[in-house]
Amino acid sequence: MTVRYAAHFAPRHTPQNEPIPGSTQVRNSAGGFSFAVDDWTRLDRFLVLGAEGGSYYADERELTLQNAEAVRRCIEADGSRTVTRIVEISEAGRAPKNDPAVFALAMAAGMGSPGTRAQALAAVPRVCRIGTHLFQFVEGVEAFRGWGRALRRAVGKWYTEKAPRDLAHQLSKYQQRGGWAHRDLLRLCHVKASEPSNTALRWAVGKGELPDAVDVSDPLAPIVGFEAAKRATDPAEVVRLIREYTLPRECVPTRWLNRMDVWDALLEHMPLGALVRNLATMTRVGLLTPESAAVDRVVTALADTERLRRSRLHPITVLAALRTYAAGRGVRGRGFWVPVQRVVDALDGAFHAAFGNAEPTNKKSLLALDVSGSMGWSAIAGVPGLSARDGAAAMALVTAATEPNHHVVGFTGRGFQFTGTQAATFGAWSAYPNSGSGVEMLPIRPNQRLDDAIRVVDNLPMGPTDCALPMLYALERKLAVDVFVVYTDSETWHGDIHPVQALQRYREKTGIGAKLIVVGMVSNGFSIADPDDAGMMDVVGFDTAVPQLMSQFAIGDGPRS
Repeated sequence: MTVRYAAHFAPRHTPQNEPIPGSTQVRNSAGGFSFAVDDWTRLDRFLVLGAEGGSYYADERELTLQNAEAVRRCIEADGSRTVTRIVEISEAGRAPKNDPAVFALAMAAGMGSPGTRAQALAAVPRVCRIGTHLFQFVEGVEAFRGWGRALRRAVGKWYTEKAPRDLAHQLSKYQQRGGWAHRDLLRLCHVKASEPSNTALRWAVGKGELPDAVDVSDPLAPIVGFEAAKRATDPAEVVRLIREYTLPRECVPTRWLNRMDVWDALLEHMPLGALVRNLATMTRVGLLTPESAAVDRVVTALADTERLRRSRLHPITVLAALRTYAAGRGVRGRGFWVPVQRVVDALDGAFHAAFGNAEPTNKKSLLALDVSGSMGWSAIAGVPGLSARDGAAAMALVTAATEPNHHVVGFTGRGFQFTGTQAATFGAWSAYPNSGSGVEMLPIRPNQRLDDAIRVVDNLPMGPTDCALPMLYALERKLAVDVFVVYTDSETWHGDIHPVQALQRYREKTGIGAKLIVVGMVSNGFSIADPDDAGMMDVVGFDTAVPQLMSQFAIGDGPRS
């Protein structure tokens, strides 16, 4: 009997449940083999995507522990670089939630070298921009250190370095979170300030008196207006106070928040983030109707790109709002409303605008969406009902709108086929007969509505993960592809050849030096991209910098990760 030795040791064609001989691959959570991303990539993934909700293969606690260990290693390796990165991503609004950045900063302030701790504490006002962030930081840092002089001084500076009016706004709007309140921190840190900030701080700890009324330009106006709203017994008085003192929703007693006139007054000066969060409520109370002036104001606000930029409104926040608002009911079934189509359209436009502009490369791109089972169970940034599958469709739509020469497919393990109504719905969009190859063209177009694109992947059957399929598909169909963009969790295990081997085969057979961009949709530690191949790059899904990074890499002058 002749032994086929090459069948057992094949560096150019290896099943995904085995490592490529001589490579640095590690076993991923699905049992297959992928490349481990370095800790700096893992840091970015955590800061942008977080670990809330966990993934298909790791629950929330396990995923948090894995990411925290990566953050710790970054702090030990280069604490200054770690803190700088935390500040960069937080200040630029590149992440949908600031919570991971606050937690990572707390780790640096509690676990780093003396120099790293000092840098982290100095960065507290830049990362913890509102009272809620400060409470989260204190809650986190207590897990790593005690209340020494440096921590007290840093927290105290958060209060004393604010302008008096901003301080009054923070004290009245963000009063407590996670068992902490301003009075607790002020007593711990023995904060002292000059007037009028001192009067505001004494009010926060329950000492001192406020005037019954002040001019709206007075630095104490936010607190005076807040106290007056608590005493008000007439809705007209509440409306007057909201308009006069520009009170936010948090400063209005709950008993008045079911009134249309109250919400109309709040809308006049409502920040964009609050506007998006409260669309359903404003519709439910009757303020937002198809022909109302309030809808005009909402649509105008969402179309203001400069206001979007200043607000740091993240695309995933808009996406979550769009999905919930268009559904006409809350995620948990609480509350119902009739969505206004103009508002839905405005949210759709704001999603694209929130990413900013990227120059088209005019490269031939294959946008490949991993629609396997694990992608359907992973939550994006803890948003209820928003899976990595849905997120991949949304991200692909952004690239499709930028790149004119693109081709969009969905893939899962071989044998994947549309059946029944799915075949009837999508069959007309498929350029080739459905052969069960595991890859299908998807009806995602540049001018398509965001909710329609997500509905496409929501209706797809799930299967195992084989991330080599996009390259094999392009080779089989003789497609000229300059850049493969794969949206995945990299938990690949099903195929009989690794993705990097399939890409190398494509390059050899076609003579095209195709690049691979892996868009990581989960904050795990794996990637299908070979870190030693300069033609492959990892980016983090829903990082607002992604479109520009991808564009730079595709034309050859961008960073690899």
